[in-house]
Amino acid sequence: MVCWSYNMTTTGLLLVSGAGFLAGAVNGVAGGGSLISFPALLAVGYGSVPANVTNQVAVLPGYLGGSIAYREELQGQGPRIRTLGLTSAAGGLLGSLLLLVSPEAVFRQLVPFLILLSCALLAAQPLLARLVQRSGAGGSRRSLLAAQLSVSVYGGYFGAGLGIMMLALLGSFLRDDLHRVNALKGVLSLVIGLASAAFFALFGPVAWTAAGVMAVASLVGGQLGVKVARRVGATTLRTVVVLFGIAVAIQLMR
Repeated sequence: MVCWSYNMTTTGLLLVSGAGFLAGAVNGVAGGGSLISFPALLAVGYGSVPANVTNQVAVLPGYLGGSIAYREELQGQGPRIRTLGLTSAAGGLLGSLLLLVSPEAVFRQLVPFLILLSCALLAAQPLLARLVQRSGAGGSRRSLLAAQLSVSVYGGYFGAGLGIMMLALLGSFLRDDLHRVNALKGVLSLVIGLASAAFFALFGPVAWTAAGVMAVASLVGGQLGVKVARRVGATTLRTVVVLFGIAVAIQLMR
């Protein structure tokens, strides 16, 4: 197991715990919570790869909580979960390996553009949801597996915007209720996250103190913070997160 040593100040711990709480709430309402938690880890001094790795470990409780909440919608989806779950785990591991074997300088250069991609996906989320609702089943099983593998590789490599991307993908292939598709998306995100977290726990520079603090805060935020966030409204919240993400991307480009 590789540990990433960093003596975080009390202010830093408060910042990452607050970011974890907000990320959990945002993921529950609009998605895109990593656009808050990942920059927070950068702000307290972690490098781009350790921040990304730590963030992916920290958001796992949120995925688990969502899957538990969607247990009714997951009934009868066992065959889908088994087939797509194996593909998702393989893709998540491949993306995680790609992250650790590629030079950190390359990832650092890609981060602003990956954040902008996540912002674009989050901004387009209402349109993507409408397209998902209107779409019927299309494409072959092989095409679905290939597409899911590609999305899972992205999830293992970076992860922000993964849920939005996957919802659009699954909705274009599966003829089913949007809530059931969203529930499936949550389980597959959890699978990708578990595969990546297991790999990073063994080989990656995980900042365990920050990951633990953010994981607890994210779980609480997902369950309690969403009640407050919903009063703001999903559209307003989505706009704030997108603008924040764009500002972070511009700052990282300097």
